[in-house]
Amino acid sequence: MRPDTPADHIAEAERLERTAGLYPEDTEHLLLQAAAHLELAGERDRATTLYDRLLAPDAPHPASAPTLIRALKASNLWEYGHEAEARAIIDGVRAATPRDPAPWVIVAESLEAHDELTQAQETFTQALDLLLGTASTPSYDQRPLLFGRHRVRRLLGAEHDAWDALADEISTSPVSLDELHDPKRIWSLGSDNPAELRAEISRIQAELGSYREALSRPFPVAVLHWPAQELTELLTAYPSLESEYPSQEAHLSTIEESLRELSASGTPNLGIVTGTVPSYEAFAASEGTAPTDASLLPQYATTLAARGRAVGWPPEAGAACWCGSGSSYGECHGGDTA
Repeated sequence: MRPDTPADHIAEAERLERTAGLYPEDTEHLLLQAAAHLELAGERDRATTLYDRLLAPDAPHPASAPTLIRALKASNLWEYGHEAEARAIIDGVRAATPRDPAPWVIVAESLEAHDELTQAQETFTQALDLLLGTASTPSYDQRPLLFGRHRVRRLLGAEHDAWDALADEISTSPVSLDELHDPKRIWSLGSDNPAELRAEISRIQAELGSYREALSRPFPVAVLHWPAQELTELLTAYPSLESEYPSQEAHLSTIEESLRELSASGTPNLGIVTGTVPSYEAFAASEGTAPTDASLLPQYATTLAARGRAVGWPPEAGAACWCGSGSSYGECHGGDTA
């Protein structure tokens, strides 16, 4: 049955993950499908985990199309608010100059979807310079580059050039690309009532303003917290990290002391992120670094914060303590607050 609801997509993604375990040689294809279903279900963080799994240096079967996977990961990350990380990956994809058109299309359309029209045009153009050059007959998989570039340039109000003319020439649509990509037509879809259109445009502009404002807010300065069970598992697996965490009690005290010092120095947006060993190991693999490298710990904390995992500090009056003791913050680690 074709998945139609988020639950259906999640079930299908989990089925594909199980199948990948049975057929290792097809892991890449199956997990990419699973990630697509998770994105459709709104489980974008789980989709990112699958992309990281495919890109891990110690993966049993190295990815055959790592640049494509990175492009998909970037597009997915940006959709759930991780603009900075997505942009960094997009820059990496462009620098890698892949010979496959698909990664170019994905990152350029991601830029376009987030109103970065000039950068989208530059990306489409860079891809066409590399892959098509002076050829007058694009391959089938190069056509989306021409059509995408045409669309973006129409939105930018740019004059037609040779590649726009080529896009018009190879288009098989009964409607011309100029009409299909007309910005006025795009905005007018959905209603014939000018008042409704003006209201819709105002609403979208307001939403874009709120979205950009949210993106401009700095990520919290986050301190990494390991619950007792996770810290025990971490130190059992990586004993060399005991110098960082001599005991659970010392670890919790250090967190509170560090946050108070940061607060006293005027640092805003303080928060706490909670680590897990599997997540930390996956992060280390994605960075190509051993989990025993203590310098990776603050990077891991920053990445968790950037993905929206930080809980603000200090807790509100009467709220439970961040350490998980079950006591209120004022009766636990906040008890000595002046």
